[in-house]
Amino acid sequence: MAGDQKGKAKKEQVKGKAKEAVGRAVGNERMEAEGRAGQSKGDARQAKEKAKDTFKH
Repeated sequence: MAGDQKGKAKKEQVKGKAKEAVGRAVGNERMEAEGRAGQSKGDARQAKEKAKDTFKH
């Protein structure tokens, strides 16, 4: 389960980064902001998983 969540976090980060880059390329500020939000969501999920790993050991 934890590996699944870590993969999901990485996927959100990559997807957000791509969306931000496309938004910047076409001049769409909303898409850029959505991309940054997606990255933040992935970062938060990754931090949560790292904290869980820390307390497991």
